[in-house]
Formats: sequence, structure tokens, C-alpha cells
Amino acid sequence: MTTSARFWDRIADRYSRKPVPDETIYQQKLKITRQLMHPNMEVVEFGAGTGSTALAHAPHVRHILATDVSPRMMEIARGKAAAAGIDNVRFEVSSVEELAVAAESVDLVLGLSILHLLEDRDAAITKVWDMLRPGGYFVSSTPCLGDWFKLFKLVGPVGHFFGVIPMVKVFTRKELDDSLSNAGFTIEHAWQPERKQGVFIVARKPA
Repeated sequence: MTTSARFWDRIADRYSRKPVPDETIYQQKLKITRQLMHPNMEVVEFGAGTGSTALAHAPHVRHILATDVSPRMMEIARGKAAAAGIDNVRFEVSSVEELAVAAESVDLVLGLSILHLLEDRDAAITKVWDMLRPGGYFVSSTPCLGDWFKLFKLVGPVGHFFGVIPMVKVFTRKELDDSLSNAGFTIEHAWQPERKQGVFIVARKPA
């Protein structure tokens, strides 16, 4: 098990009990995403945590593959799905790097609060591009600490070394936009409720 998986396993139960930081913002993100959905849609979510967002979207699509590096997170997610009687979401333990999805087989990919936790966001974005059908969407929500907390580049690795926080990459909103554009995506919608909050982006692979 990787260091990242062990960290998230350790906090999974506590994480699952925490309310979302801002319910109004969360509901708006769900609403924007659902406007892209249709009943025959195939969806992948990586970094799915304990599955709340995947389960919230499940009634609006045909199938969701939701993945996370933490076995405990996925165990909790499966329990939530069973309790809710939802059977069109499959939960798998996998990193985005290990994710086995056929090329151009997915209509929508969700990467929410995860790109800043990856060693190589560009590689992940390229993988998303490859799995999406032409015209498909990549929806992400990402803290861009480089715009307001550059000092985290110094303090973050210390916290990660001692196991207090996960690995967190520091980059700017422009760097994130460039990563998406360089991969070939067109950014169709971007919303950042406040400067210190994550930027919510709907990016599209041209048809």
C-alpha cells in the first residue's frame, strides 16, 4: 500500500462523517455537472473518496466507475451504495495511473479535489483525455495554492513527511488552465466562488 493510500485509510471513517465545507457551493457544482448528463452516459470518477458525489449523480446516468487509492474509502462507499439501493456505481481501489479504462469509452470524467494531490497532474489529464469520447467532458475542482499560499511549498512537505497531511502540489490557476489546454481541452466553464477556494472547471474534448 502506498503512503497516500495509508494516509487516506487512516482518516477514512472520520472523513466520511464530515459535512461538506459549503453545502450551497457543493449543490451548485452538482447542478452544473448534471446539466451535462444524460441517461445513457458512462462516467468515471477518480479520487472518489467515500463515494458521496458518485452516488448523488447515479440516478442521472447509466453507469459510474468510481475509484480511489484507499481501500477503506471504497469500503465505506460500497456500504453507502448498498444502504441507498444504488446498483449502477462500481467502486474500485485504483490510482488514476493504474486505472484501466478503454480509450474513448467514457462520456464524462470527474476529478474533484484530486489534481493537487497527484504526483503528475499532466499525466492524469492526458489519461482523462484518452479515455473520453470526442465531445466528452472533464469536470474538476482544484485548489490552486500557488495563487495565494506559495509558502505551502515549504511547509507542505514537512507535514507530509510526518504523516499529518497528504502530499499536496502547489500550482497556480494559470498553470492548471495551461495543463488542460495543452492536453487539447477547451475550458467551457470555470467558477471560483472565492480566491482561497478551489476552481471548478468544465473542460471539453472537441468532437
